[in-house]
Amino acid sequence: MGYILRRFLSTLPVMAVVAVVVFLLIHLSPGDPAALIAGDLASVEDIEKLRAALGLNLPLWQQFAIWLGKLFTGDLGTSIFTQVPVVQLLAQRLEPTVSIAVLTMALTLVLAVPLGTLAAYRAGSWIDRLVMLFAVLAFSVPVFLVGYLLIYAFAIQLPWFPVQGYVRLSDSPGQWLRGLVLPCVNLALVYIALVTRMTRATVLEVLHEDYIRTARAKGLGVLPVLGHALRNAAIPIATTVGVGIALLIGGVVVTETVFAIPGVGRLVIDSVQRHDYPVIQSVLLLSAGVYVLINLLIDLSYRLFDPRITY
Repeated sequence: MGYILRRFLSTLPVMAVVAVVVFLLIHLSPGDPAALIAGDLASVEDIEKLRAALGLNLPLWQQFAIWLGKLFTGDLGTSIFTQVPVVQLLAQRLEPTVSIAVLTMALTLVLAVPLGTLAAYRAGSWIDRLVMLFAVLAFSVPVFLVGYLLIYAFAIQLPWFPVQGYVRLSDSPGQWLRGLVLPCVNLALVYIALVTRMTRATVLEVLHEDYIRTARAKGLGVLPVLGHALRNAAIPIATTVGVGIALLIGGVVVTETVFAIPGVGRLVIDSVQRHDYPVIQSVLLLSAGVYVLINLLIDLSYRLFDPRITY
């Protein structure tokens, strides 16, 4: 419990630095934020009115104090473009993004760990070369290109899945799952390649350990041997999965754009184009918070895989 509390407290300075950087984003970006938001046809008086309305005419420290105070009360501000509270916008867009992220990581774990373990066990064989070829291709081809190929093959030529859009889980679970197949496969390919390569490397190293050779010499079967190897290789794999979840936040933006899914990624793209700074700041802050939380959970999970680890 003491270690968990210390690790949690160690995340607070990180989040404080992130909050400062995110706040300064609006001031470090080139150009006058009020002029960018007002548009090319706005007069000087209009820009000054907008600057006063946004509080941009106040001293920087005062703006930061006001913004930080609102954060502590759960107020992320109001969208400049839609005039809707940012919390409400995020709540509307969160379900598609969370659905894609959860299904993508589930698909990754179900496929990548067995593939990597099989490649390690049959190292040097045609199976190993085939798995590694798949991993290299999945890494090399851009996500958006794979997305358009999947749409052309499985939504246009073979109309098995919808081209784009999103159906809420509460409306129709079947249509919800059908609509997420192509986006999740598209996004999962990169992470399957990443976790497969890491699983192969770590399991292959463990398979050369003395205790594994002893287990084989005593006649232990293939599956129990691989089970022992996988358990001892779990920490690097868990770390890679954690990094993959963090990178997933960026990958979702591309996938939601390709498949026209109204999630947080699309919200970010629209907000950047409209210079909607309150939304951009909130999404960046929440993304950093999720990244820090995932790293904390990964650190805490190490003891589950190896009870010898003490804190």
